[in-house]
Order: sequence, then C-alpha cells, then structure tokens
Amino acid sequence: MIGQLKGQLLQKKPNVLLVDVHGVGYEVYIPLTSFYELPGEGSDVSLKIHTHVREDALILFGFQTQREKDLFLKLISISGIGPKLAIAILSGAQVEELAQAIAEGNLARLTAIPGVGRKTAERLVLELRSQMTPFLLPEQTTTAKETNAPLPLEEDILSALVNLGYPRASAEKALSMVLRSAECERTFEEVLRHTLRRLAG
Repeated sequence: MIGQLKGQLLQKKPNVLLVDVHGVGYEVYIPLTSFYELPGEGSDVSLKIHTHVREDALILFGFQTQREKDLFLKLISISGIGPKLAIAILSGAQVEELAQAIAEGNLARLTAIPGVGRKTAERLVLELRSQMTPFLLPEQTTTAKETNAPLPLEEDILSALVNLGYPRASAEKALSMVLRSAECERTFEEVLRHTLRRLAG
C-alpha cells in the first residue's frame, strides 16, 4: 500500500492532483483544506496517502497532514461513509472545526457541509464524538461537550421506553444497536418500533 508520496506537483485542481514521482504520474484525490495549503504547480510536494482498493480500481487519497488523514480514516470507518464522502466532509471545515462540531453534537454545522444530511450527521456524532479529543486544539477541549449526551430523538425514545418499564441501560443498548445498523428511517415511530423489537428479542 502507498502511504506517502513525495514528488513534483504537475497539475493542481480543487479535488485532484497529478504528482510526478520519478517519472510516474500519480492521480491523488484531496480535500479542499489540503488544496489551499499546497504550493503552486511545478513545486515539490509531500502528501500523506490512503490507498483505497476496489475490485475495479486503486484510488489514492492525499492529505497535507497526518491529523487530516487520521480523521479521514475515522470517517470511513463509519457504515455508509465512503472515501469520496469523507473527502467532501473534510472539505467542509478545518480538522479542528469539524472535530469540535462532532464532539459538541452540532448537527446544524455538520449538515451545512454539502453531501451531509441529518442522518449522516447524527451517525457521525453517535459514533465519533468520544474519539475527537486528539483532533481538538487545547483551548477547544475546555468547551467541547464530549459528554455523550443523547441527541433529542434518542432522549425522547429512551424516555418512552423507560416509561414502558424497560431498564434505561437495556434501552440505551438496544437503541444504540438500532441507530448503528441504520435499519430504519430516523423517525420517532420507526426507531421506537425497531428498538422494541430488539428488546423483545
């Protein structure tokens, strides 16, 4: 697997680069945040690389910093988020700003990124909010609300389940499984119905 490329920047576009490494031109997809930090065409560049292998293609994704690559890897670990969507998410904000939005459960900021709907934003917060501390600046860690507090939909459903007599711990576990599986529409009725099925099982 290719983990880094050092060479001459032959061509520079907002979403893709052409890098010459000893006579071989590598096409590398990048987020806008990396694009803005790159030197001009003809300059030497060094990029952190993630190699994505598919049956029909081998695609390179490049980053200016290791932190940006590390956050990219966190994003693609989530079901439903592929490399191209992860690049789009990284293009929507600096690493620290994106990490803070996830840590604080700021759905409005996340859904402002093109390609990120409410379901995707909720999944980002649900699965990654407790893992964002390494990506935050020191001054951000004092304000980021990494409390794992439930989102409004989750709290409403947990409240309903507790009122029905289910232990909160069991309800939280079943609800988390439903949300992670993305097996239903993110409406109160649908999520409650699937959570009840899991609790009954």
